[in-house]
Order: sequence, then structure tokens, then C-alpha cells
Amino acid sequence: MIQVIQLILALSFLVVIHEFGHFLFARLFKVRVEKFYMFFNPKFSLFRAKKFNGKWHFAFFAKNTEEGDEWSAEPDNTEWGIGWIPFGGYCAIAGMVDETHDSESMSKTPPQPWEFRSKNVWQRMLIILGGILVNFVAALLIFGALLFTYGTDTLPLRNVDSGLYFSQIMLDEGFQQHDKIIAIDGMEPEDVADVTQWIILEGRQNVTVLRGSDTIELVMSKDLGTRFLAEQNEHDRIEREKKRADKSYLKRPNILVTEFVPFVIDSVVPMHAADLAGLQKGDSIVAVNGVPTECHVQVTAELQKHPCDSVVLDYYRNGELSQAHLFIGDQGLIGVVIKNKFQYFATEHTSYSFLQSIPAGIKYGWGILVTYVKQFRLVFTKEGAQSVGGFGAIGSMFPSYWSWYVFWHMTAFLSLILAFMNFLPIPALDGGYVLFLLYEMITRRKPSDKFLEVANNIGFWLLIALLIFANGNDILKIFF
Repeated sequence: MIQVIQLILALSFLVVIHEFGHFLFARLFKVRVEKFYMFFNPKFSLFRAKKFNGKWHFAFFAKNTEEGDEWSAEPDNTEWGIGWIPFGGYCAIAGMVDETHDSESMSKTPPQPWEFRSKNVWQRMLIILGGILVNFVAALLIFGALLFTYGTDTLPLRNVDSGLYFSQIMLDEGFQQHDKIIAIDGMEPEDVADVTQWIILEGRQNVTVLRGSDTIELVMSKDLGTRFLAEQNEHDRIEREKKRADKSYLKRPNILVTEFVPFVIDSVVPMHAADLAGLQKGDSIVAVNGVPTECHVQVTAELQKHPCDSVVLDYYRNGELSQAHLFIGDQGLIGVVIKNKFQYFATEHTSYSFLQSIPAGIKYGWGILVTYVKQFRLVFTKEGAQSVGGFGAIGSMFPSYWSWYVFWHMTAFLSLILAFMNFLPIPALDGGYVLFLLYEMITRRKPSDKFLEVANNIGFWLLIALLIFANGNDILKIFF
């Protein structure tokens, strides 16, 4: 439920500020905005508000305005409202062919000075781009505010002296456990997140590795990104099956690469398997049923192979090797909390003053946008298409607990995605209008209102099809 609330709040906020961008530029150029609605309101609205006859009027659960009634008086004033279909929203700009106006209705009257269609191409361009600009600027401001409030904590790769743990797909590329990645395409990655981003999402191939005292050059396969996506999709399918079998099942991530951290117990849960077997804080597990496990990921993976079974753990306590026999449950958990990686390596905290947070937020947000655009190429692969998700996938990105930092960080991220997606040259999106305006600028010929209406209708149904496909993927992931 908390995830759903966060999703609705974030999307509502983003839609409102996006439409406000259109509203702001429309009013700047003296174009009437007939209605400004959060959510869609076919037939009736949950809430309506408008100023006419010298005062504000409010209505709840009211039918929509009809031509000639008192709510249509003083058309220069905007009607504000909340619809009953909680997806999206709109800003009805006078004289603009969109979901609120068709070409036939506008063909009955000549262009008026207060209409969108009567403005020059540059003014219309800014009105269209207003939503994208506000989403983009809002994201950068939110990132800046987060940096100012919280700063950043990072674990630089150069401080991880034990090297890295690699999954099988990376071992197949030539890596060995404990390798240290010192450069990717000649650039030093700052942390583990950079490694995943640069190799998988951006497709960088040349990796410089420090193995002991030797420096080794590895070249990644060109299809590594799509192979990892296919592996991720299969991993998610197995996790969903386990979740259906046991509603309390705790999902495990499919790790590509992480810091090489031993499995050292930080605390023991009373009356659980580890406690009953006599394990204590500080014990370091080094083998499960005789299989050596140097890293915490390896311990977890081996334990998951023996659900509802007895296992033998080899562990060190005060330098002495001992064994513990214990029975673990169906989730492969033994009831311990292990030491965090930040307890092993030196981290770096960076604080930002108000003035420093502004350029830092811009740089951070721009980096996220560039990364998203680069990884967008994977959507057009079979594996990437299977990973496309709808509202369920977006909602799952929020945590099941409330965190203001995570909420605003996710909201800023989604604001960047909304700006980018709206800029795509698809009719019915802002980018589609921009495409037609660019055509008008180059040819000095304005597309007819009928053409714009047909193009927008085609774009609308394409978007509906994409929405059905994305949310269909979510549904398939639930039941299959």
C-alpha cells in the first residue's frame, strides 16, 4: 500500500508540474487556458473551481461544463479541477488540436488572437516545450535539494582492497574473483554502480583489471548487455514462482558485480537457526556443506540450495576453525545480520553548501538522463522488450517503507524520464507537436488542423498500445 501511495503522489505531482509548464507559457503569450485538470474527467469531475461573476465558485462530483452554462462565462479565466480517472491530466489550451479539441469544431471560427493557433511558431514551440522544460528543471532542483540536505556517501572502488565478487556471466568474460577494476574504456569507475552502468547499460567493452600485481586488459562481448537482461528476466521468473509458493519469500537480487565482503555475523536473531546452533557475533562463515565461501554472496547462494534441510557451516571464531550443524527454513535464512560493507572499507562523505548543491544537482541529474538515453537502446531488443514495465514496475521501484529521500529521488528520476519520453517525436506527445512545428519552420507551411487531428489520433492509439503492452508485461510477471 505504501508503494501505491508513493506512486500516485509522485505521478500526480509530476503531471501537475508538467501541465503547469504548458499553462505558464500559454498565459505568458496571452493564450487562454480553458481547463487545468489533474487526472481525466469524462462526463463529470470530482472537483471543479473557477472564478466568474467576481468570485470563486466550487463544485464537487459535478457534471462537466456545457456551452452556455454559468461555468462557461468569463472564458479568459481557467477552470481548475480533479478528474476521477487517476492517470495523467491535461491543460486545455484554446485553439490547439489535442485530446480536448478537434479540427471540426475549430474550423467553424477563424483564429482568434487569444488562441494557440494564432501565435507565431516560436511562441507555439515554447508553449509545447513548457511541460518538458518544467519537468527537467524540477528534477535538477530536487536532486540539488537532496544533495544539500543529505550530501552523498560513496564507497570508492580504490578503497576496496579485497577486490570484487563477480557473477558467473562476468566470470565467463574472463574476470576472476578478487580482481580489481581500475578502468573502463580508459576511465576510472567511481564505485560498483559505475561498473554495472558502463558495461551493461552503456555497452563499454574495454576493461582494465588489476589481478595481484599484474595489469590485464579484458574485452567484453558485444551482447553482454542483452545476455544479462535475459538472465535477469529468467531470474525474475524463478523469483516470482518462489513468491507464489511462499508469500513471505524475500526476493534476492541478481548481482552482476559487488564488493568482495566476507560473511561475518554482526548480530544473531534469538531462537532462530544460527542462535540455536550457537553462532555468535563476529563469527565468519567460510564454507557451507564443505563448499568454500569467501564472500557473503556465495554463502547466501549456497544456503538457498538447501531449503528445509540440515547444513554444516565452517566458521572462524577468534582465529579458530569450528563447525555448526543447523536446520534452515524454506527461504534459506539462518537468522543473522551480517556486517555492512561500509564497516570494512573507508567511505567518503561529501557535503554541499546551498550554492554548491545547484551545479552538483545539475551535473547529477544530467548524468542520470544521459545514462537513461544510452540504455534506451536495449528496449529495442527482445530481452529489453520483456523488461519493459508499466505502473506495477514503476511502483515496485519505490520501497515498501516511507523514506523522504527515496521518494524525492524517485520522483526526480521519473520527472527526467517523463521529460525524455514526452520529447520523443510521437504524435500526441509534446515531441510530436515539436516535429510538426519544425516542419512548419522549415517549409513555411503549416500542417492542416485535420492532419494534426489524424496524426494525434494515431499517436494516441500507439501510446495506448504501448501502455497495454507495458502493463501486460506486469500482469504476465505476476501470473507466469
